[in-house]
Amino acid sequence: MRQMKCLLAVVVLCLCAASIRAQDPSTVRAMSPPAAAAHPLMPIGTPAPNFSLKGTDDQVHTLAEFSAAKVLVIMFESIHCPVSENYESRLRKLYDTYHDRGVAFVAINPNNPSAVRLDELGYTDLNDSPEDMKVRAKERGIPWPYLYDGGTQEVVQKLGAVATPHLFIFDAGRKLRYEGRVDDNQIEARVKVHDAQNAIDALLAGKPVAVPHTPAFGCSTKWLSKRADVQREWAKIIAEPVTITHASTADLNSLLANAGENVTVIHFWSLANSTREQDLSQLETTYWMYRGRSFSLVTINTDSAKDADSVKGFLKSQHASSTNLQIEPADLKTFQVAFETSWDQNEEFTAVIAPGGKVVYTHKGPAPIHDLRHAVLAHFTENSSYPGQVQYWEELSPR
Repeated sequence: MRQMKCLLAVVVLCLCAASIRAQDPSTVRAMSPPAAAAHPLMPIGTPAPNFSLKGTDDQVHTLAEFSAAKVLVIMFESIHCPVSENYESRLRKLYDTYHDRGVAFVAINPNNPSAVRLDELGYTDLNDSPEDMKVRAKERGIPWPYLYDGGTQEVVQKLGAVATPHLFIFDAGRKLRYEGRVDDNQIEARVKVHDAQNAIDALLAGKPVAVPHTPAFGCSTKWLSKRADVQREWAKIIAEPVTITHASTADLNSLLANAGENVTVIHFWSLANSTREQDLSQLETTYWMYRGRSFSLVTINTDSAKDADSVKGFLKSQHASSTNLQIEPADLKTFQVAFETSWDQNEEFTAVIAPGGKVVYTHKGPAPIHDLRHAVLAHFTENSSYPGQVQYWEELSPR
């Protein structure tokens, strides 16, 4: 009997381990024991908490606003998370299917942007601030109220959302009847169980929800306690060395060929640029966001060699730890011919080059940072952990 019990225990442990390995890595992080203990999930059957949160429409929305709905779906979403991004279209399908059948939908962003590290922004163009939420809601045509809870996190604390996306579905009496994932697979074609849809159908039919809880997967909620991680990350960034080297003809040819897998941004600038501080700051931030992927940022200064000390001093003030080059004014013509355009020596010029040397985006003057990031994101190789990202960004990238 003892041997049988031991054997069963081993089998259970193996099955649990296999289940964890099958999950997305961010799911495992989102459901870690310390986080679960500090932010417990709302039990099934609990009444919906009151809330009063401002949305992307600049209006304050409350629980009472949805009192006439037969079913209320509260969706925790975020701007920076690739899983949340990829599920936007599926949430839209749910909305289109049910919002005329007495089902109300409201999304809440639980994240505080000051608790999101730059290296956690590798799959987005924006952070989780209320201002950035407005940009995403407009770009994607989000029809439901999209509310911000990141300032105090009072609502997400009451529900205990572990990740984005994470759904909480309440019945007509506003008792929680389902919480968890949207469905069982990030790849839509492989979905076998439509958990959220099944829960809504059951409630509309006056039946109990057969499976009231499923494990949510996505990016972990960025609790205010994580701001210390952001501070540590920034301390490491500002300690990184800042260098600048003179570019040879071979360097220039290599940049233009862009062999390998990297998407490369090349930015020409001069001390004469009036917006150089803001523009370089945005580009370096982009570099810190994407450098964990196949990405390169190369800044190219076009000032005279006699200004080298001033150029390096400015780069240091911006903590520009990317690749920084300086060229002779005469070499500028090489790039202008390659990009089939011309710009003044004291004018900014930015290009995005896909692997293999294909120029996919160019801009004279200060580059609109979101357009540039869209162009970069649309040309990364698809990541198997977040399927659908290439299509998502192609829909937003400039043509």
